[in-house]
Amino acid sequence: MCGFCGFTGEVNNREYVIKKMMDCIVHRGPDSAGAHVSGNVTMGFRRLSIIDIEDGSQPMYNEDGTIVLVFNGEIYNYKDLREALIEKGHKFKSNADTEVLVHLYEEKGKDMLEYLRGMFAFMIYDLKNDIAFGARDFFGIKPFYYSMVNGSLLFGSEIKSFLEFPNFEKKVNKKALENYLTFQYSVLSETFFEGVFKLMPAHYIIYENNELKVERYYMPEFKNTEKKKLQQTIAEFEEVVQESIEAHKISDVEVGSFLSSGVDSSYIAASFKGDKTFTVGFDYDKYNEIDYAKRLSSKINIDNYSKTITTEEYWNALPKVQYHMDEPLADPSAVALYFVSKTASEHVKVALSGEGADEFFGGYNIYREPMDLSIITWLPKKVRKFIASAVNLIPFSFKGKSFFNRAAKDVEERFIGNAYMFTKEEREKILKNPLKSYAPSELTKPYYDMVKDFDDVTKMQFIDINFWLIGDILLKADKMSMANSLEVRVPYLDKEVFKAAAEVHPDYRVNKVATKYVFRMAAKDKLPNEVASKKKLGFPVPIRIWLKEDKYYSIVKKAFTSKAANEYFNTNEIVSFLDKHKAGKGDFSRKIWTIYMFLVWHEQFFY
Repeated sequence: MCGFCGFTGEVNNREYVIKKMMDCIVHRGPDSAGAHVSGNVTMGFRRLSIIDIEDGSQPMYNEDGTIVLVFNGEIYNYKDLREALIEKGHKFKSNADTEVLVHLYEEKGKDMLEYLRGMFAFMIYDLKNDIAFGARDFFGIKPFYYSMVNGSLLFGSEIKSFLEFPNFEKKVNKKALENYLTFQYSVLSETFFEGVFKLMPAHYIIYENNELKVERYYMPEFKNTEKKKLQQTIAEFEEVVQESIEAHKISDVEVGSFLSSGVDSSYIAASFKGDKTFTVGFDYDKYNEIDYAKRLSSKINIDNYSKTITTEEYWNALPKVQYHMDEPLADPSAVALYFVSKTASEHVKVALSGEGADEFFGGYNIYREPMDLSIITWLPKKVRKFIASAVNLIPFSFKGKSFFNRAAKDVEERFIGNAYMFTKEEREKILKNPLKSYAPSELTKPYYDMVKDFDDVTKMQFIDINFWLIGDILLKADKMSMANSLEVRVPYLDKEVFKAAAEVHPDYRVNKVATKYVFRMAAKDKLPNEVASKKKLGFPVPIRIWLKEDKYYSIVKKAFTSKAANEYFNTNEIVSFLDKHKAGKGDFSRKIWTIYMFLVWHEQFFY
């Protein structure tokens, strides 16, 4: 696991510039550094040594030095690929998975991507033909950013390295802010830095003759398959997931595992047969999973290392967290992930984690909504809308109002992902100069169109795979782990696992018994029943409580009335959320947090 950065074209003092860029990402690779400075490209690399510790340094070249590569990630089928390439006459200088990419590119060109299994972001430069070729993995586990500045293509693992490039102009992308306020993360391919883009998952980039081409090479697709017997589906799940966990353990250093109270991480911890698990909790009983983790670790004979995060530690870490994130993220659990990564990094270089299981196998509680609403949604839409209109005439609020309003909408209208912070109308009210750009449904519609013939749960999963998973879950997993020089591997986010998940019948994903049903049934072979059946919780963070306390109310209010807040927001509107929350007139904590995290991020990069 590493970090890279680079640029094309002739630039004054290239060695100095690339060193400055590399220094910005030293946390991604503290073990060693390397650079290529020749021809029309300059590449920098920081290494965290995991596989072939002695000879796996980068940049890495082919036999005659005409192909140069920088790579962040792991290729889990590299040994099989290496054997096949040796049979074709390729000469290897190392045992690293990195070198496989160099020779595979020589052999297959851009078609190399279909042969890979793993997490990756890389840039290859063909020095002889003056062509740059880069790619990002199937689900977006590893990051890849790019920008054009004065005729040079910039590329790298983190945006912050671009800030050291000569004449890079740092500007906030206000279009990104609008959509962030709705989704709680940066949802566009355009980032919060104007002119900087993220290469989206399963895309590659080619730069040739001063022309940039970006194309998609893979799309995760669910299958409308016949319903198999439950035991057969469970057996197929166990086979593919166990094989993936084994593949993700490949390493020349010790591998640990994150462990929360959820079934996802518990299943991995019980399967991987390592020595160490890592857990964090808060100094509030209902927000602490440490006791559970210690009990489970004891049952499966693994040592558990834990950290209780104090309220003060959490708040003090916010600036550092938003700095490492590169773009603002309003998910409160990102800080918990920062601390569990920090704890793990004190003992291991690699940790397995449970991201992706909910999106692939139907684990989120919101996925039950189509079933809950079905008592009404069988009615014609006009009738549902009439009922909702009648209910809305009732002058006071009650729990059923939201139910009828949501039932009046099709899934395409009501679901944009796990978070829905501000509607288009709400964000236009709080923004000082709204651009009135995209409605959320405009962004999700192309993806809904791809699954129009599927059931509502599958549609929701597909939206989350293409939005929430990329913009929230995997962003924080990469950035928080690498902030602590830790490699996090995600066995569920494997293309072979997805193939199996895509064929699981909807009834085995979400039903009246449970979400992620087939997963939980399989987990009962390895975990106590109360763990396998435990309701999805997410990582609980007590921001709702903190924002009612004078100390933290005052900290946020200061930010909400600051110069930066006044530049972007109608401050009286955002302060009203804070005041109402403190007075107990509603739970506005997530809306408040979304605005506050943007302001914390803004202070790190623009003040």
